[in-house]
Amino acid sequence: MMGRLFLVVGPSGVGKDTLLAGAKAADPALHWARRVITRPATAGGEPFEAATEAQFQARLAVGDFALHWQAHGLSYGVPKSELAPLDQGRIVLLNGSRGALDQALALFPELTVIRVSAPSALLADRLMARGRESRADIEARLNRAAYDLPAGLAVVDIVNDASPETGIARLLQAVRA
Repeated sequence: MMGRLFLVVGPSGVGKDTLLAGAKAADPALHWARRVITRPATAGGEPFEAATEAQFQARLAVGDFALHWQAHGLSYGVPKSELAPLDQGRIVLLNGSRGALDQALALFPELTVIRVSAPSALLADRLMARGRESRADIEARLNRAAYDLPAGLAVVDIVNDASPETGIARLLQAVRA
């Protein structure tokens, strides 16, 4: 039995990592696919594997990634091994990128996208609180927060505008529906 892949997308600061961590804690049977990212391990946020650009490109060259993309000056990759739980019939959650949606849909036609949103003022507050970007960078991110998704996707929308517990419950409901 093939599992189900959920690609969680949304603008920076919308709380994707918080929701994913909470869903995984509430239901250990879920698999949160760990990404390889070309940023320092000390950057915080989600659990990820840090890599230099040279390390990333070497892994890309040998076909280690099922999906890969670039965003915000960083390279992101999802190792094929992180999607192996699909073959065991498990639900796999992936913090994705709208820039990788076409690639993901081509590889996984049964993919469901969970689009997480929040009001702009809340996004700005969250981005400022994490302290990784300048005010100008945050404004640029907010300007990119609205977007359309490619046609043909199964999409579930979640508004993450309340407590973390409420957002996690909304994510779990979407995954279990």
